[in-house]
Amino acid sequence: MNDVLRGEALRDLAPRVLGVLVRRGADFAAAEDAVQEALLEAVRRWGGPDGGMPDDPKGWLVTVSWRKFLDVRRSESARALREVRVSLEPPPGPTEQADDALLLLSRCCHPSLTPASSIALTLRAVGGLTTAQIARAFLVPEATMAQRISRAKRTLAGERFDRPGDVHSVLRVLYLIFNEGFTGEVDLAAEAIRLARQLVAAARDDAEAAGLLALMLLHHARREARTSASGELVALDDQDRSRWDTAMIAEGVALLQGALARDRLGTYQAQAAIAALHDDASSPEETDWTQILEWYDELVALDPRNPVVALNRAVAVGHVDGPLAGLRLVTDLAPDLPRRDATAAYLHEQAGNVAEAARLYAVAAEAAASSVERTHLVKQAGRLRQG
Repeated sequence: MNDVLRGEALRDLAPRVLGVLVRRGADFAAAEDAVQEALLEAVRRWGGPDGGMPDDPKGWLVTVSWRKFLDVRRSESARALREVRVSLEPPPGPTEQADDALLLLSRCCHPSLTPASSIALTLRAVGGLTTAQIARAFLVPEATMAQRISRAKRTLAGERFDRPGDVHSVLRVLYLIFNEGFTGEVDLAAEAIRLARQLVAAARDDAEAAGLLALMLLHHARREARTSASGELVALDDQDRSRWDTAMIAEGVALLQGALARDRLGTYQAQAAIAALHDDASSPEETDWTQILEWYDELVALDPRNPVVALNRAVAVGHVDGPLAGLRLVTDLAPDLPRRDATAAYLHEQAGNVAEAARLYAVAAEAAASSVERTHLVKQAGRLRQG
């Protein structure tokens, strides 16, 4: 096995081994350190001239990790050793087959952690990314990210992890990771999808977990058409829909249908339904805005205090009842709401108020969250002024 394949295998095994140790009663931080030590030993032993992966690599890693964990506990105190609830040596042969993905994900997304800490710890402990990779993805120094992960592990010190926690906390963190998109060498959107697949496999009866994965897939399917060759943002109506990933869309729709059939509607399922309707249209003119508005009504009922939902619903109202009706809804929202001015500009343009639309696009550009978005809005303003 070459070094690349061996590295991928170790990355896949690491969270599963960590899950075994945590379920056995090991402290999360100590268990994560022990697994990292075992991985280093695996690289040394399996990568040598006489080396090679054992027949049961997961069992090997569990055995070595557990021994290292116990060695640390022995050196700390006899009291810590007495608290270990399982035998000192794991039995030989195949290791536990229980799926620990939900257990690990819910611990990494513990309510006592900040969203930033949960994201970092999830990518480190479950995603298998190095601290350096995570730091580069979020454009912070490696030392800063290492401190963030260490603080998160200290916060969880002493917590018992014998059963999964709140799935909805995990969903929120995975969606935050997904929305970071692609930065540098790490594709965080793809990583979030990979972790969401693990969650769906572990929480098979959770309709919202399936809804979130469907939402991710339905949005990610448009990724190749979302930017131009020069890296500029391409609005949904202007995208080349032949570049959308139809296989990914089909998978997302199938997941969504299965989730909706459980009759436990949640916000991620409603958002996925809206995304599916956009993906189903072969052209902007064929978009079923009436159905989209109906789903936004469902979403508002589920999340009535979310101003972003209200803003997006105003666009749907603008397509169904006319842009002036949509504008009336936008004016009721907080002036400092992100993308409020851009939405108002879009609706003014649809209503034929070109000068006001150009002005609002320029205002929105000044408050844009990224350079890509700013460039897009400036060009929209310029296009209308020239016209």
